Amino acid sequence: MKEGTREYYEERILRVQMYIQNHLDEPLSLNQLADVACFSPFHFHRLFRGLVGESPSEYIRRLRLERAKLDLRYSSRPVTEIAFDSGYETHESFTRAFRSAYGASPKEFRDQHRNESLLSDTARERRFVATIIRPGGKPMEVKIETFPPLTVAFVRHVGPYKECHAAWGKLCSNPAVRKSMGRDTLAIGICYDDPDVTEPDKIRYDACVTISEDFVPGAGVEKQQIEEGPYAVLIHKGSYDGLHDTYRWLFGEWLPGSGRELKSAPSLEVYRNDPNTTPPEQLVTEIRVPLQE
Repeated sequence: MKEGTREYYEERILRVQMYIQNHLDEPLSLNQLADVACFSPFHFHRLFRGLVGESPSEYIRRLRLERAKLDLRYSSRPVTEIAFDSGYETHESFTRAFRSAYGASPKEFRDQHRNESLLSDTARERRFVATIIRPGGKPMEVKIETFPPLTVAFVRHVGPYKECHAAWGKLCSNPAVRKSMGRDTLAIGICYDDPDVTEPDKIRYDACVTISEDFVPGAGVEKQQIEEGPYAVLIHKGSYDGLHDTYRWLFGEWLPGSGRELKSAPSLEVYRNDPNTTPPEQLVTEIRVPLQE
């Protein structure tokens, strides 16, 4: 297969993946998704499996169960409500699917992580001391800020977060992207998946830069809009290797006592300096986690 042809197919399958993540609460039929890709259902199913490694139904089921796992861990929503939002008609069918995927019932999983949240203050400090104390001993602050929508050009990376360099290289070497960049351009990572939940080879990440509304995508670079709304904002200082521990503290410690609920949307990382010219210990990353209004 010619590289140009493969890239064309990958763009159409990515279009379907974006459609799925934006309509995950809705019924999604094979014919509907094939129409989005502009393929026949037969060819679409084979292409999707070949390029993604899962059938469309397996992909949708996994995303819904992973979202349910996060809801059980970090929200107080009833299990029955989570089951319905995950596309299951009964609590029993949801429980069977969840147990098959994760080895525990939804209730057992939630109870286990509630028990973890009841660790003593001393134990929590010992567990998170590297991530909740800034250099100089000042505790991290979480702020609630409302941001307008952002239009971004992006390249999708699938795999461990630490291996996203090729996506950034492809994005930043694109002539149209380079031409659109200026002093106010933001470099943003859209982080869809929790490494504690999603297998490393299935993690989704979009390397993004902000662009104008009239930007025309092409050559493997796509365009999307990041939703406006309130976000929990936390500044992470230091190597990107420590980001996951900071997320764990934010979701496991700050969120339960915040009185806020998560929005079903991906987290953002705004990179405030250049990792190519900045020592790892001086890197600044603004983490934005979307919240319900």
